[in-house]
Amino acid sequence: MKIKRFALSLILILTPLVLLFAKGQPESGVAQQGAPVQLTIAGRDGVYGDAMQYATDAYTKLHPNVTFQVLKLPYDSQYQKVVIDMKSGTGTYDLIMIDDPNAPQFMKAGWLASLDQQLSQRGEKLDPDLISAAVRVGRYPYSDSGTLYALPHVGNVEMFAFRKDLIAKYGLAVPKTWTDVLADAKALKADDPSVTPIIFRGVKGNPIVSGFLPILWAFGGEVLNGDTAAVDSPQALAALNFFLSLKPYAPQGVDTWNAAQVRDALYSGSAAIATEVWPSWVGDLENPDKSKVVGKVTVAAPPSQTSQSAAVIGAWLLGIPKDSHYVSSAFDFLMYVTGKEMQTQLADQFGIAPSRKSVLEDPQLQKKFPWFPGQEQALENGRARARTSHWPEIETTFGTYLQLALIGQMSAQDALKTANDKIQAIVSQ
Repeated sequence: MKIKRFALSLILILTPLVLLFAKGQPESGVAQQGAPVQLTIAGRDGVYGDAMQYATDAYTKLHPNVTFQVLKLPYDSQYQKVVIDMKSGTGTYDLIMIDDPNAPQFMKAGWLASLDQQLSQRGEKLDPDLISAAVRVGRYPYSDSGTLYALPHVGNVEMFAFRKDLIAKYGLAVPKTWTDVLADAKALKADDPSVTPIIFRGVKGNPIVSGFLPILWAFGGEVLNGDTAAVDSPQALAALNFFLSLKPYAPQGVDTWNAAQVRDALYSGSAAIATEVWPSWVGDLENPDKSKVVGKVTVAAPPSQTSQSAAVIGAWLLGIPKDSHYVSSAFDFLMYVTGKEMQTQLADQFGIAPSRKSVLEDPQLQKKFPWFPGQEQALENGRARARTSHWPEIETTFGTYLQLALIGQMSAQDALKTANDKIQAIVSQ
C-alpha cells in the first residue's frame, strides 16, 4: 500500500514537469538542433493569412523539424486574443501580427521579447535594407535608438493618386503641394464635368482621420505634443479649413465614403484625384480586367505644404511574446519572413507591401507595380500615428469632430477646440 502511495505521489510531482517540458521551455537554438518545434502564429485573415501560410510552408520545407499553426483571425478577435494571452503570461502564441497603432500598448506593457537581445546573442545587426521609418514603429521609445520589439512584416503606407492623363490633357500642374491639388480640382471641375475632381474618405473615426493626417502634418499641425492635445492650433485650423475647401469638388455624400467607394471610383475612371490610397487599394490598377485606367494613374507620396510630405505608416508588425516557449526559433522565422527573398515572393504573389528598399526597387516588381517608387518615397518619409496606448480612443474622438465639420454641423474652429478638450481628457486619464 505504501509503495502504491509513493508511486502515486511521484506521478503527481512529475506530471506538471512532464507537461511543462512537453509544451516547451524558453529555448536557444532548439530548431537548429533538430528537435521538433511547433510555432503558433496569431495572424490575420484574408490575404495576410494566405501570405503567412505560404511563408510558413516554405520555411518548413527548409526546416522540416519546424511546423506551424497559423491562426487566421479577424481584426478584433485577433487583438483580443493576444491581449488576453499576453496579460496572463500563458505563452500560447510564438509570433503575433500587430497593427502598428497597437504596438505602443504591447511594448510599454513589456509583453514582447527584445529583438535587440536576440540579434546581440547571434552577433548580428539589423539589415539596413529595411526602411528605417517602418522599423521605427516597432521600437520603444519611438526613435531610431529605441529598443526593437517588432519588425515590419507589411510595409503599409498611405499614398496619393491622380490621373496623369487628365493633368496632361488640360495642361495642369502635377500636384506637388496641397495648394496645387485644390487648383487642379477647380480647373478639372470647369474643364471636364464628366469627372469627379476629388475623392476621399469622409466616414468618422479611422477613415477620416487617416485621410486628414497627411494634410495636418503638411500644414505643420500635430495631434499631440508629448502628452498634450495639439489640434486646437493655427496650423491645424489652416489644415482643416483646407480640407473643407475640397468638399465642393468631391462627390455628393462624400462624408459616407469609405475605402470601397474610393477604390471603385479610381478604378472606374470616374475620379481624377484621390487624396488617400493604400497599397491594397491599388493592387489591380494595371489589371485591364479590373481597371479602366491602366497606365493613366500616378501613385505617389502625399503632397507637401508648409512642411514636407509625410505619409501615414500603417505597417503590420510581427513580434514575439516574451512568454513564448520558443523565442529563439520564432526569431529565426521572423528574420526569414521579413528577409529580402520572402518579401519579394510575398509582394509578387500576394501584393504584400514590402518594407525593404531592395524589394521596392526591384525592376521586375516595378514593372508589375509601377507605383513602387512612389510607395518607397512615401515609406521613407512616413510617420506613425501618435505613439500612445490611448490612440484608438483619440482617433475615434478626433474623427467624430472632423466629420461634424465636414457635414457642416460645427465650424472648423469649434470642432477642433472641442476635439482638443476631449483628447486632453483622454491623455490625462
